[in-house]
Amino acid sequence: MGTAIGYKCLVCPVRTRLYSFRIVSSSSSSSSSVGVSRQQVLEQVDKELKKGDERAALTLVRDLQGKPAGLKCYGAARQVPQRLYTLDELKLNGIEAASLLSPVDATLGSIERNLQLCGLLGGIAAWNTFGFSPQQIFYFSLGLLFLLTLDSVSFNGGVGSLVLDTIGHTFSQKYHSRVIQHEAGHFLIAYLVGILPKGYTLSSLEALQKEGSLNVQAGTAFVDFEFLEEVNTGKLSAMSLNRFSCIALAGVATEYLLYGFAEGGLADINKLDMLLKGLGFTQKKADSQVRWSVLNTILILRRHEGARAKLAEAMSMGKSVGSCISIIEDNINDADI
Repeated sequence: MGTAIGYKCLVCPVRTRLYSFRIVSSSSSSSSSVGVSRQQVLEQVDKELKKGDERAALTLVRDLQGKPAGLKCYGAARQVPQRLYTLDELKLNGIEAASLLSPVDATLGSIERNLQLCGLLGGIAAWNTFGFSPQQIFYFSLGLLFLLTLDSVSFNGGVGSLVLDTIGHTFSQKYHSRVIQHEAGHFLIAYLVGILPKGYTLSSLEALQKEGSLNVQAGTAFVDFEFLEEVNTGKLSAMSLNRFSCIALAGVATEYLLYGFAEGGLADINKLDMLLKGLGFTQKKADSQVRWSVLNTILILRRHEGARAKLAEAMSMGKSVGSCISIIEDNINDADI
């Protein structure tokens, strides 16, 4: 699980991305034309995202932003004032930072330990059955170690993650549900703070099928070219930092609200930490940013719990980005934004 939002570019050389600029007469004007429904525009958004034209998709969404019959929720989340919040203030709001910011995936950890035990027992059984010599056992162990190292170096552990994640989704309903809720949190917060999601995957296998790469893990991806353009100029605005801090913590925050603690999302927290270090933040300043983001994200998720639940249900059925946006809009009242 993770968020593909590109902030790793701050701590490594930035690769220039080229985007094709196209004038889409039917799409850029359709959202302001009389008689064109929100649903029609969202269907066009899906088409533009499928073609890879993120700019056109974002233009469509912004044309409808804030309009009564359009997208009233996009970028409209009520947010808490930004200042230094203490841990005691977080506790007063029912937030135990340690349970949220130190996720340990007990489910996949248990599966991994069981696989290791099965492998050990299987090796012993094969040794007794086939009478392998110590030399043969050594070569077999060496070959296995080589494969694990190859996976770690070439695929960033992608093969191992694929196996564990697939087993988790297949045999643990709790794990499967947790992943869906986690990604729904990322999607909802991104939309409400004004970042357009462009796609999502709920398993490593689905990510492999869509992206064709073992290096890509399950997660929610966003339209991030404006963020990358800021990075290329060497300046990152406070607004962009605040948005992506909240998005990065949205998954663990969702798990915390639902289960009392977070298991997934360690990669999200590590990426946020890398971002803040890349910006040269002191520990005190980084703590301030994280605490504000945690409080802000938790309060938004609490306020829109019903919309998140409906969104998670839609994502579990593989609904398109446009359909998911429509569900968010239909399940948030004007008084709540």
